[in-house]
Amino acid sequence: MSYTIALAGNPNCGKTTLFNELTGARQHVGNWPGVTVEKKEGTYRKDKEITIIDLPGTYSLSPYSAEEIVARDFIIKEKPDAVINIVDGTSIERNLYLSLQLMETRIPMVIAINMMDEVEAKGDRIDFVKLSKLLEVPVVPITARTGKGLNELMETAAVVAREKQSPSRLSLYNDQVDAAIEEIAATLEEPLQEDREWKAIKVLEGDEIISEALSNIQKGKASYWIQKIEKDAQGDVESMIADARYQYITRLAKETISRANHGHVETKSDKLDKVLTNRFFALPIFAGVMYLLFACTFSENFLFISGLPSPGIWLAGIVEEAWGTLAGAIEGVLTNAGASEWVLSLVISGIMDGVGAVIGFLPLVLVLFLLLSFLEDSGYMARVAFVMDRIFRKFGLSGRSFIPLLMGFGCSVPALMASRTLESEKDRKITMMITPFMSCGAKLPIYAMFAATLFADYNKTVIVFSIYMLGMVVAIISSLILNKFVFHGEASNFIMELPQYRVPTIKSIGIHAWEKVKGFAIKAGTVIFASTILIWLLSNFNFSGMCDMEDSFLASIGNTIKVIFIPLGFSDWRASVGVVTGWIAKENIVATFGQLFGGIHDESAVEAIMTGEQALPEISAVFNKVSAFSYMAFNLLCMPCFAAVGAIRKEMKSWKWTFAAVGFQMLVAYIVALLINVIGTIIL
Repeated sequence: MSYTIALAGNPNCGKTTLFNELTGARQHVGNWPGVTVEKKEGTYRKDKEITIIDLPGTYSLSPYSAEEIVARDFIIKEKPDAVINIVDGTSIERNLYLSLQLMETRIPMVIAINMMDEVEAKGDRIDFVKLSKLLEVPVVPITARTGKGLNELMETAAVVAREKQSPSRLSLYNDQVDAAIEEIAATLEEPLQEDREWKAIKVLEGDEIISEALSNIQKGKASYWIQKIEKDAQGDVESMIADARYQYITRLAKETISRANHGHVETKSDKLDKVLTNRFFALPIFAGVMYLLFACTFSENFLFISGLPSPGIWLAGIVEEAWGTLAGAIEGVLTNAGASEWVLSLVISGIMDGVGAVIGFLPLVLVLFLLLSFLEDSGYMARVAFVMDRIFRKFGLSGRSFIPLLMGFGCSVPALMASRTLESEKDRKITMMITPFMSCGAKLPIYAMFAATLFADYNKTVIVFSIYMLGMVVAIISSLILNKFVFHGEASNFIMELPQYRVPTIKSIGIHAWEKVKGFAIKAGTVIFASTILIWLLSNFNFSGMCDMEDSFLASIGNTIKVIFIPLGFSDWRASVGVVTGWIAKENIVATFGQLFGGIHDESAVEAIMTGEQALPEISAVFNKVSAFSYMAFNLLCMPCFAAVGAIRKEMKSWKWTFAAVGFQMLVAYIVALLINVIGTIIL
């Protein structure tokens, strides 16, 4: 028999880590609220009949954000066979508030006390048997990141689901509140008594979503009881209910938890935060951390040792050499088979050169996202969001906007979707308009290509780092402009739980990085593969048939639009074509250049890449350092790929605002690239 089990818990309780351990699903494990915007589904590795749903993190079943509504709606409306409520053992009192609310739904559940390794390290003890007896639900201790206790947890959850062991209704409230619950429940139309009781509690709490669905008679009954209770108790009902839950949790904790230290003890996280969130040191430290991240990815003199390539450069050289060998072998096979000239051109100059130009930068993407994943999962990036709140607030946004902006370093599409968690419509729109200014993983090969070709004598880490920083600076300035002239209003409040610093597991950061690289590789095998064939056809044919590249359809298109880009410093038609193909997928720019500027399979090019030198030498005949930087800046800031534009349309829910966002991005890109070209030409 098949079962559906939902994972529910507070943000940062280890819920998604548990999901990955149970299912082996390739899902990003974050360390801040808002990463899992929609529920994720997987199958239990040891029993294919058990489906596990990873719900967004929520602090209660009184939703205040879109992700909390997703979690509550699934539990209440879709009614899983069981709920595993993950509780952070280091903050058990706060987490149990959601547990009590879940128990009120009367859906079969198991409480998993997570992070037991940290609880034990602090010297605390939890009486799980007594806790289970008092709550009348199974309680299982686990450590999700190491897999300890997971077998017992799933065995217990399967029994609870199979036997439909619903939680009992606890005696939390006074007689008057209990009477009100019964009276209001009697007026409701739900077929199940437990649903009526749960809705009655939410009505007393003033839940807007539930209350709006009531009839006038039901609203009248609820209003009568709310006024009566508030008059007798001289306080509002919602606070009374919350206070009753917390009082119960306090009594529960006293009976089941033994703490080694009863007063406040400064933790390692507290000590680190004194430095990493310091108002003077936080930003320089963040800049230094990001620079080190790029050094590990792009540096040719890693750790300041001359000639020592960084892990990213070393892996890129290996991949380029392997791809060059493969391209040479394929060319040899085709030549020996007597393939025609156009077939050789299509396969080698078209497909192998185009796809190979992108594949060659895949190791850089892998290393970059391994390191970013480590920073995210360690808890450091949550601190950066907190620090950024002070800066963002001056420009009309809250630190909450930093979360989708940070996700934009991976891919703009999920980053734009994450903006739906922002409560303010003004913040949502501004964040969506500036999120594409972040350098997504698809833009990285563009920077690496130019850095290796035109900045071979410079510190490439500084070049790439400066482009990433440029995107952030432009985003902040754009936010100020939009807030001052387009949108109005104060920045929304930003409340965020800072998780404990933790050393991420290799598995969690590996899953995160693999997701990014897999998406990158799939694009190379589908969208970019198809694009390379199309580009080859357009660059080798005109109305008369096969022709020289300069007389092709693509050259005609490029020559028509290149006048637009002349003020920006890149007047060659091939550069113009690269911008256009980049709107399909940003990696396409590298694939396009790979075809139009020479073969990546060429032995001299491979050797150059191995030593960190020019990747596509012919580019230097079209670009100089200033125009190359201008080109990188333009493609950083201009309209993102079509998939991202689709995400903007979906989240904006308006073509008007979608076109406004794209127009704003194109205008900003043009102005910034123009300034770079003009100022750079004067200086150099």
